[in-house]
Formats: sequence, structure tokens, C-alpha cells
Amino acid sequence: MSDALDASLRLMRAQAALARRFDARLGGLHGVSLADFTLLLRLGQAPGGRMRRVDLAESLGLTASGVTRGLAPLERIGLVTREADARDARVAYASLTDTGRRLLTRMRHTAEETAAEFFAAPPWGDGDIGQLSTLLTRLGGTGLPGHGDPPR
Repeated sequence: MSDALDASLRLMRAQAALARRFDARLGGLHGVSLADFTLLLRLGQAPGGRMRRVDLAESLGLTASGVTRGLAPLERIGLVTREADARDARVAYASLTDTGRRLLTRMRHTAEETAAEFFAAPPWGDGDIGQLSTLLTRLGGTGLPGHGDPPR
């Protein structure tokens, strides 16, 4: 097996394990999935807590229809609302509600704890997480604004 294939398979397996852990914690405590949290987090990072749906899709690496499918249940439970552009009816914004902002604050705390627990156990040494983040960025991964790469 080639080193590249081996690394790819290991990365996919690690991502799946991490996603399961986040889904379990976020779902159990807040009733949302990791995908929901990621979408809400990106909205929370946007100026005014709102983004054009097309920009939200691009920043998450999703299609416009994927974002629409992801936003629909969040709209139904009152975490996100849809806003029309006053100047262009073709443009729609997704915006966090006050309830969405409050829940996102609690979800972010849970996500921070989950990430810290995942990386707390040995063999993670000083600098390992930063090095991993740098390597993932080379593969096109993006993270939180202010953590080594600009927001998209």
C-alpha cells in the first residue's frame, strides 16, 4: 500500500472517530449534530451573525442545496431565520436568531471541551496539535478565524 493511500485512510478514520464523538456530545447535550454546529458556528463568526446563503455554502464547502437542507431544520426550531435582501429579491441571507446565539454559546463550550478531551490523552505533546493543524491546512482544511488561516 502506498504511503499516500495509507495516510488518506488513516485521516478518514480519524475524522470519522472525531465526528462521532462530537455528534454524540452535541446531540446528547444540545440536540444538534456536528453538521448543525458547524453551520451555526460559521454564521456566528459572520458580521452581524448573518451570511448570504451562497457565501455560507462556499465557506462550508457545501452546495447551495446542501446549505438549504441544513438550514431548514434549524429554521423550524428557531435557531436561524431567513432574510431577504431589500435590494435584490434573488439574494437570501441566513441569520442567527437570539435563541440561536445563546445556544451556540453553550454548544461552543461543549465543542471546546470535546476537542480538548480528544487531544488531551498521550501521545499528544507540546506543539503536536499546532503541527497537525498546519499539515491539515496544506490539504485545504480551514479552521477558526485567527488560528493560522483567514476566514473564507
